[in-house]
Amino acid sequence: MSDAAIQDRAAGSIMGAFIGDALGLGPHWYYDLAVLRRDYGDWITTYTDPKPGRYHSDLKAGKLSQNGILLRLMLASLVARGGYDEADFCRRMDQEIFPLLNGMPVNGPGGYTQQSIRDAWRKRVQQNLPWGQTGGQADTTEGIARTLALAVRYAFQPEELAAAISSNTRLTQIDDTVVTLTVAYGAVLGLLVQGHKLNRSLSGKLMRLSRAGKLPFHTITHTDLQPPQADYPRKSGHFASPDALLTPSYVAAAAVDPDIRIEPAWKVSIVYGMTCAIYHQLPAAYHLSARFPDDFESAVLHAINGGGENQARAMLTGALVGAQVGLSGIPPRFLDGLDESETLQRSAMDLGAKVGAAAAASSAGV
Repeated sequence: MSDAAIQDRAAGSIMGAFIGDALGLGPHWYYDLAVLRRDYGDWITTYTDPKPGRYHSDLKAGKLSQNGILLRLMLASLVARGGYDEADFCRRMDQEIFPLLNGMPVNGPGGYTQQSIRDAWRKRVQQNLPWGQTGGQADTTEGIARTLALAVRYAFQPEELAAAISSNTRLTQIDDTVVTLTVAYGAVLGLLVQGHKLNRSLSGKLMRLSRAGKLPFHTITHTDLQPPQADYPRKSGHFASPDALLTPSYVAAAAVDPDIRIEPAWKVSIVYGMTCAIYHQLPAAYHLSARFPDDFESAVLHAINGGGENQARAMLTGALVGAQVGLSGIPPRFLDGLDESETLQRSAMDLGAKVGAAAAASSAGV
């Protein structure tokens, strides 16, 4: 496994997320698909301007939403510090993001501020609470949107991956189910950056990591799901069950089963749910990433054309498929149309170089 291949997959994951986010800027949050088709035609193929009076209406095609901006902030911190430095990340939030917010939804960088970030802003700025007491109950994917960079950085270090993602997510979202699903997504992404595929065998690999104590998921069953012979108390800090690790392969198996067809593929949004909730977003992203593992364009465009919270769906899908095809496998037109693309690609490659170094150290037993 060459450092160049690892760097390519790592950078592909980061750029795939940025592309998915920007593709959703114009057609974001259309829950009436007839209105979406009226405004953007039968098939959205590229970056688009938001329509007047809708979300992000002051921005132009190719720009990032606030989720993309927060991912960029996380990426900058990781590159500057060499790894996850929570104090540095929080300082950047205090200095670069929170001064631009006022607690209202249609406000702030990217033209819209999600509930979890608004809640954290109120606790941090208005109530003057310390970081660590700023998390709320939002059940959405903002944690994934920024911590996917942590999954890439620590792709070959699952214990560090889980600890960093869990800690960062809890800065804004403290619901245990949300944190569990967020860490599980990161663990999936980490294996894809390593070179694995999102298929029916991936969950088995995640379960082995869990049983080896490298992922903090409580499990007493065997791979073949035979009845456990003994009970073991859940370890402190472990998530209640491994189900979030099992879901990706169940979804992936369904995505390629000839007897289970979602046609056209954008209808995953209807099957799994069009809303913002993490438990609707993840199955759709896993499905599209497993169905189109070598076709970045099809994966992200089906995510976008499904409507609803298509921006998060495309961002999560873009990261997963970007990790499978690599930066070299992303069609150039998506990179060319992305605002500040060259700067973002340099940062993504810089992070990828650190991932490659970590992989080399891991294989050498350092």
